[in-house]
This record gives sequence, C-alpha cells and structure tokens, in this order.
Amino acid sequence: MALPAAVSAFLDRVQAWPRLRLTVLALLTLMAYVAAVNHGRGLLWGLASLFLAALVTGLLWPRWLLHRLEISRRIPRRAAEDEEIELAIRVRNPGLLPRYLVEVADRLPFVGAASGPLSREPVLLGQLGSIGGGQEETLSLRVRAEKRGRYAVGPVQLQSAFPLGLAQISRGSADSRASLIIYPSLFAIEALPLRGCPRLIHRGERSLPHGAGSSEYRSLREYQPGDPPRHIHWPSSARSNRLMVREFEPLAAAALAIALDCHPGAQAGEGRRSTFELMVKVAASLARFATEQGLPLRLLGAGNGPEQERQSGDAHFQLLLETLAQVDFAPLPAPDYASLLIQQSASAEPGETLVLFPACSLARGEALLPALMQLQAQGLNLLAVLFDLPSFGGPATPNPDLEALGIPCYTLGRDDDPREVFNR
Repeated sequence: MALPAAVSAFLDRVQAWPRLRLTVLALLTLMAYVAAVNHGRGLLWGLASLFLAALVTGLLWPRWLLHRLEISRRIPRRAAEDEEIELAIRVRNPGLLPRYLVEVADRLPFVGAASGPLSREPVLLGQLGSIGGGQEETLSLRVRAEKRGRYAVGPVQLQSAFPLGLAQISRGSADSRASLIIYPSLFAIEALPLRGCPRLIHRGERSLPHGAGSSEYRSLREYQPGDPPRHIHWPSSARSNRLMVREFEPLAAAALAIALDCHPGAQAGEGRRSTFELMVKVAASLARFATEQGLPLRLLGAGNGPEQERQSGDAHFQLLLETLAQVDFAPLPAPDYASLLIQQSASAEPGETLVLFPACSLARGEALLPALMQLQAQGLNLLAVLFDLPSFGGPATPNPDLEALGIPCYTLGRDDDPREVFNR
C-alpha cells in the first residue's frame, strides 16, 4: 500500500536531516515516558528506556569515534588550471579500540569554481570503514584545479553520525590550513611579429627578434645550422675549406609589454569561457614566449591589475604568473583603457612592442583609436588581440581596421583554439 504523498515527504525529510531525526526521537522518548508515568505499565517503561538509550547512544557514540583521532593532509602549493592535484589525508588512531565509519571532509573552494560561485562548505572526500587501535589509514584522491586564483584550503576535518545518524559530529585540524595558487593555463606560441628597440643597439643582453635585421659587421665564424645563407662569406669559405658566415651586431633588441583591460565592463561571457579569462590566458602564454626568448617583459593593468618593471628570466615569469593567477576587475570608479595606455606610455621605450586587448573597450564606446595613434607616434610597436564578442554573448560591435594602422591583429572567438590562432 502506497503511503500518502505528505507522509512520504515527511519520512524523506526525517531520513535526510539528522537534526529532524534527533527531534523526532526526542519527542518519542518524551511521549513514551509520559505514557509510562500515566499508565504505569512495564512495557511502556521498557519502550521509554529503549528510546532514551538510542538517544544517548546516537549523541555520544559519534563523539567517542572522533575522540583523539589525529588527521593531517598533504596538498601541493601550486598548480595550473585543469591540472589534477593529489591529496593525501592521513588519519591515525592512537587509542586501543577500533573506530568505524569515519568520514573525511575538506574545504576545497576551487572545486566547482569553474561553473559557479566559490563554495565555503566542506567537500566530502571519502569514508574510512575502520581504523584499528594504534594504526593509521591514508586516503588518497585526485581533484582538478578548475579555475585560476589563490585559495585558502582547509581545515580538513573528520565527521561521523554513526551509528544512528542522529547528530553529525565534526572535528577539524587547525594545522591543516593551506594556501593553493592555481596559475592560468598556457598554450604554446611559436613566433610573434615583434620589432626592436633602437635605444638598446649593441648592448647584447637582449635577444634579436625574427626580422629585426642587422647592422655593423663584427666578425667571421663557422657556419651553424639555421644561419641565413646570404650571410655566407664565400671567399673565406673557399680558403678555409669550411663554410664561414659574417656575424653582425644586432640592429635592435626586442621587448614586450602586456596591457590588461581590468575595467569592470571588460567581460563578455561567463566563467572560464569569458573574454576576461581568455585575456589572462593569452597574457600568461605571451609571458612564457617572452621568457623563453629572453625578452624583457612588463605587465600593465588598471585597478587590481598588476604593474611591474621591465625584467626577464624565470623568476620574473614566476612572479608574473602569480600576479595573473589573482588579477581581477578594478574597483569602481575605474579608469578607461585608453587613459591607462596613455599613462603607461610615459615609461615605454621606443620600439617596445605593446600588446593590447581593445575589443571590450571599443564596445564600451571608448575613443581608443586616437590613443593608439599617439602610441605609434611615440615609437611604440602595437599588437592587438581582439575578441569576437557576439560569440561570447556580447554586443555585435564591429572591430575597426587596426591593420590599416599597421597593427597586427589576432582575433579569438569563444570556441577557437588560441594555439591555432596564434600559430597560423
């Protein structure tokens, strides 16, 4: 016989909520004792005692299960987006008696961060069936680092409602709090249309970008794979019976600056499939390209966006990655993107390549083109990364013909592979 819908719903609530189960059992215990006092029958006293024993057991047993248990957790401090990280949680029972059905939970705010707001509730990681006296158990699992950012992880905690599920008792470990930084995901960039900085001629500490050219003759040396054939010095090659090439001083050395648009209106789309998150991913990949090429690099932004000195090397790249992992929108009132570019142009070197993300600022109606022409007049080389805003759910704003100004452009849509776009 099927139960009425209201009764079935009530029983489901009783089963799902420990506090409701506890309340129901407490009321049954009270009613049984009232009935036993009023009627004086042994059966009623036995039933009341049984309810009371179940109530006491359900409240005290979970506390005893967790008493003196020791817990610790090992988690890496750094990870990259979409990387699987390993958690190792060790639980030790220093007592003599075994403990049963102990659950392990941890606060992992990055879990589910790619699809919604950060969760502050502990995540149930697993259950330990039994832990013998004087023994320890290790729970190992892998979770995905879903979204860039710096996260406060923990504390890890043990919890139990065994045996009757009347009360969920938890006990955490204050020493298990940790910080996890998740870097933006990267993609490989094989080449960029960079130009040189004439002020840095003949210094020699910066890499020569492809197509920068050469200037004064310096010396002859033996040919190496990859040397341009037009630099082979045939008379010297004939005399020495070896291919010799002419070596030149670099005409100029390249440098790179990345200008982030951190205005609160600089986003179309949601979550990781948004223009802001894609901008951060592109910026991190450009930074890795510059680091691999030995190019000086600086990062510019508004509000909470970063501003760093022009440096190169792995240590600078690591600092930049940590900055990009945490960069967010600037607080209001935020300066417009065009004003940011003009302000930062004062510290730019002529010939430096400035990477722009102008799509969202143009959609906001900012007068960006005069600022770009002013930057070019100051001797800066510009490179634009545009977004196809309608594919992200944004406004259908036509992009200006930046290539007519001599600005190389890369255009990214929501479903495009950035690696393919940059390496065509």
